[in-house]
Amino acid sequence: MLETFEGIRRFLDTAGPVLWLIGLTAMLLGAMIIERYWYFRREFSKHTKQQVEDWLARSERHSWHALRIRETLISDASTRLKCTLPLIQMLVAICPLLGLLGTVTGMMEVFDIIGMLGTGNARAMASGISKATIPTMAGMMVAIPGLYFRAELQRNIKRRLIHFADSLTIA
Repeated sequence: MLETFEGIRRFLDTAGPVLWLIGLTAMLLGAMIIERYWYFRREFSKHTKQQVEDWLARSERHSWHALRIRETLISDASTRLKCTLPLIQMLVAICPLLGLLGTVTGMMEVFDIIGMLGTGNARAMASGISKATIPTMAGMMVAIPGLYFRAELQRNIKRRLIHFADSLTIA
């Protein structure tokens, strides 16, 4: 187990400090996605169940005031479901940009080596090229699944809101 962590640390060190940022971004993104699914399963279901029970217990559900209360309940549910979605979207968008930052810093290292040693030392340039390509790959490897989960969360939110709104019957 310790060897695995040591291998990961060496990999992160070979690609430069930008890869550490991508790794932290990936962990934050994963934690936020897991939190949303946990919220959907546990908290939102309890909350909406109580809201629907309170709504159905109302003696009158046809007036203008009752319909505004219904709209408020739906709006509140939408806000609760979507609260972290913008942050998830931002983290997904940042990952390729961090990869690009890693590419730029790696290429700067290659140019420094070329400036000091010339173009004849390919071995010296290889580490800079590695630092340039690995963060790009890592940024995309985090962003692509992030896009999938973001889209899945949006579909899940839409489906839950429709189901909740249908549960708040007017008749």
